[in-house]
Amino acid sequence: MLQYVESFGEVPKHKKQLSEKPSINPTARIRKSYLGSYTDVGPGCSLNESSMDDYSYLAGHVSATWTEIGKFCSIAAQTRINPGNHPTWRVTTNHSTYRRRQYGLDEVDDEEFFAWRKSNSCKIGHDVWIGHGVVVTAGTNIGIGACIGAGAVVTKDIPPYAIAVGVPAKVKKFRFDEKTIERIMSVSYWDWDRETLEEYFADLRDLDAFLEKHAPETSAAPA
Repeated sequence: MLQYVESFGEVPKHKKQLSEKPSINPTARIRKSYLGSYTDVGPGCSLNESSMDDYSYLAGHVSATWTEIGKFCSIAAQTRINPGNHPTWRVTTNHSTYRRRQYGLDEVDDEEFFAWRKSNSCKIGHDVWIGHGVVVTAGTNIGIGACIGAGAVVTKDIPPYAIAVGVPAKVKKFRFDEKTIERIMSVSYWDWDRETLEEYFADLRDLDAFLEKHAPETSAAPA
């Protein structure tokens, strides 16, 4: 016989009360990273020497290393941003050539290799939506407002407000026309303070109202 269960286990994300203090699931691992206000780090996530700005969230089991994540980003479960990269130019790509202490092969690790890894960081712009299971490879940037389809492998930079899917990820279309994109970006709503956001929050749900109020088209100059 079926039995109704109102809730069990961890409180669902949508029922959490977020605040200026980041919400971090106890199973997440964070090292030398920065988190903004109203951010949410889900179960099993990993942030290593990275940052995630205001109103962004990581769903379950997201991993990001040497990555800068903007504001209002939505990053779905199982996403990997800047996963491990190996030295293909060496005789062997194995850890032993750079994590030398771990193998008892040296008293120091290969700092030159890790400096190379850090130099290939990733940047995720504001208001980016990354779907389930996406991989964003080292040194790749995703522009403001872009959407990445589930399962995509991003190997090249994605422009603002593009919708990209596939392996490797390719731009299929843009969310808006070029003029509309320019008008949205001119407002930079993601930089509104809390008071302004609360005042104009409803406008974020209506593109026409948002543009009319915050980025009206200028009339043509007189002849």
